[in-house]
Amino acid sequence: MAKKQFKAESKRLLDLMVNSIYTHREIFLRELISNASDAIDKLYYHALTGGDTGLNRDDFFIAIEPDAAGRRLVIRDNGCGMTREELENNLGVIAKSGSLAFKQEQPGNENIDIIGQFGVGFYSAFMVSSTVEVVSRAYGSEEAWKWTSSGADGYTVEPCQKEDGHGTTITLTIKENTEEDRYDEFLDPMYLRQLVKKYSDYIRYPIRMPMPKHRLKEGTENEFEDVTEVETLNSMVPIWRKSASEVTQEELDSFYREKFMDYEPPMRTIRSSTEGTATYQALLFIPAHTPYGYYTKDYEKGLQLYASGVLIMERCADLLPDYFSFVKGLVDSQDLSLNISREMLQHDRQLKLIAGRLEKKIQSELKSMLANDRETYEKFWKNFGLQLKYGAYSDYGAHKELLQDLLLFASSQEEGGLTTLAEYAGRMKEGQKYIYYACAENAERASHLPQTEVLRDQGYEILYLSDDIDEFALKMMRDYGDKEFRSVSDSDLGVEDDAKQEELKKASEEHKDLLEEMQKALEGKVAEVKLSGRLKSHPVCLSTEGALSLEMEKVLNAMPGDSPVKAKLVMELNAGHPVFDTLCRLMASEEGRKKVDIYAQLLYQQALLIEGMPLEDPVEFSNQICQLMQED
Repeated sequence: MAKKQFKAESKRLLDLMVNSIYTHREIFLRELISNASDAIDKLYYHALTGGDTGLNRDDFFIAIEPDAAGRRLVIRDNGCGMTREELENNLGVIAKSGSLAFKQEQPGNENIDIIGQFGVGFYSAFMVSSTVEVVSRAYGSEEAWKWTSSGADGYTVEPCQKEDGHGTTITLTIKENTEEDRYDEFLDPMYLRQLVKKYSDYIRYPIRMPMPKHRLKEGTENEFEDVTEVETLNSMVPIWRKSASEVTQEELDSFYREKFMDYEPPMRTIRSSTEGTATYQALLFIPAHTPYGYYTKDYEKGLQLYASGVLIMERCADLLPDYFSFVKGLVDSQDLSLNISREMLQHDRQLKLIAGRLEKKIQSELKSMLANDRETYEKFWKNFGLQLKYGAYSDYGAHKELLQDLLLFASSQEEGGLTTLAEYAGRMKEGQKYIYYACAENAERASHLPQTEVLRDQGYEILYLSDDIDEFALKMMRDYGDKEFRSVSDSDLGVEDDAKQEELKKASEEHKDLLEEMQKALEGKVAEVKLSGRLKSHPVCLSTEGALSLEMEKVLNAMPGDSPVKAKLVMELNAGHPVFDTLCRLMASEEGRKKVDIYAQLLYQQALLIEGMPLEDPVEFSNQICQLMQED
């Protein structure tokens, strides 16, 4: 029989199919199973529209039959089959899809769920096969035809016998192993079952394959035998397509543990589905614990993506924003625009619509958890709160409205508990200008900062920030409602009364020489030395001017980089503390002024220690203390 050439730039295009379009060789099985499913769909659709009562959905199946000895792998179905003309048109023309043509020919085709619409999936078989043979008999026809090809050199079509009725049988002659590639695995029933579970578990027709069994021989107590039994490999009905009333939480938990290899059930299960401009079904889970390596750059976020029940991507990162990257789960849609290999998504409007709706759904579920199950939410916050704070900070605060009511903070009012910004705002004093916060290694340290004294004495609540990202997030958010965030170390707390300010102004003028002397001693370290209205029991504290705080300086300088940043510091003195009286007394003599310089250095270093900052020169600090201790 004369060999025919492919109707395309055949050799070049087929080489592209085999070597470039598909990333993994194993994809061929997914493609052939999907084609078989489409063939059954087409026959079933014709049966419904044509009133053919002789066909029952339960009679359809897809069979896989490995033959290791003969190096053959057979995939067959009892779908619509193909005539000679259809074999010529669908397999003789690369990148022509019979499934797509069928869909386009039907009225109301948007409701027809067809997987293969590119016409190239079949040719992925050549990645693992030296020869591909297709025997097909169209439904209602007595004739069968055999299409055979060894690759880009062409193909033959000839009549043949097919005694088992309508449908298509594809026989692959699997390539021999090479030093680089092991093709034997595609003849291993265990590996084939694994591929079916991974890619085609939710094909809606049973996928059957004979599986080897080692079992106790009937009628004996210790004699075993090797047998072969046909098994159905796929689940067929995805759990996410079942209604909520059909699935128990125990079944969902079991699905999650098995699918995502977790030893604990999820903290929260989220189901979402829509129809219309972006039709999809989603089954999402919030893990009960932080995944291994979650807060590292190597962690891969993303949801599994299915197209009509067929796995397309193991991790589709575009479906989740970074701040919800802890969510695990899957999305199944018929409406996504896939690339030609169906291994990657094209970035289109549908994808963005689905991602946007999932984002809102996750946020809604978290708000519900916070409102109705505070204990569980605080466990969630312990695991993933840091990620939400990064989300509030990222993109210049663009996600503030979405995330601000999900954030929790330690507080001076909660005695070890956590508060939301809404709860803080609800407790604010009448006339309070700002939402106050203090930064330290932990809440206990923050509560003992000298700068908090005046606020606590006046009954103002203070948020305690202990994570590196906290202050950056609040700075980027700027405010909550109409209340600006304000650090306790800021130069203006908005609580000083006019009388107190006038007293400070007079005292500052009276002790101008002392303040100038100390600033001179600390030249280059602080921008100003001044009297404070915020201190009560402590002699000194540091405040900052400008956008950069001490805590931000500490965090930024801990990052890799050659150019350290410096906050604009102000050293504030407590005029009512005994240390200040000593400084004033020392200023009365020339000898005493020299000690004022040492005191200035010591007070500055002390203030750094209180702020959790490293000493600039620990040896000098130690020597200055020793010098004072040796004097009368």
